[in-house]
Amino acid sequence: MLTEHVEVYVYQAAKRGNWESGDTYFMQAEKDYFICAIADGLGSGPIARQSAQIIPKVLSEFHSETIDELLSRCNEYMVQKRGAAVAILKIDHTQKTIQYSCVGNVRLYILHNRTKMIYPLPVMGYLSGRPQKLNTQQYDYQAGDLFFLHSDGVTLNSPKFLLKESSGAYELSRNVLQTVDDGDDATFIAGSLLL
Repeated sequence: MLTEHVEVYVYQAAKRGNWESGDTYFMQAEKDYFICAIADGLGSGPIARQSAQIIPKVLSEFHSETIDELLSRCNEYMVQKRGAAVAILKIDHTQKTIQYSCVGNVRLYILHNRTKMIYPLPVMGYLSGRPQKLNTQQYDYQAGDLFFLHSDGVTLNSPKFLLKESSGAYELSRNVLQTVDDGDDATFIAGSLLL
């Protein structure tokens, strides 16, 4: 996906031997903001996907809401489901900010100003319908900053090196693809902030 504000590349693959990934992702570009998310359903295959699919359904309808509102709404739909680790990233082009919140083991890395690595710590656990503590964080960004959001099926040995050695989202996605195996459901979203 390419807009005047962001360039984004997505990768998704199912665990070896499965037809379906237990991960899902969502992306939506609006005039004033870009929002993306990854959900990693507990387990793998179709049963994990049932929980993970809730996130793109909710975000496609309510993406203009705050991240806390979106995560709370997603959590409500997880009752009687297996559950999912979920991360949502929202970029406000007007304010030049990145907002982020995560419950579970989906990870985010941001390379700011080609030098500063930002690695927000997630809230442990997963969305399951039970009350959940949320911790939305906000960061300023500038043109040229990179972000990388990924499920636990993607393992980065040296995230800072990978982001620093990548000139943009395309090169970052190509570099990470060389390290991905198919031992687990794997999803990532690599992005460059343009304006």
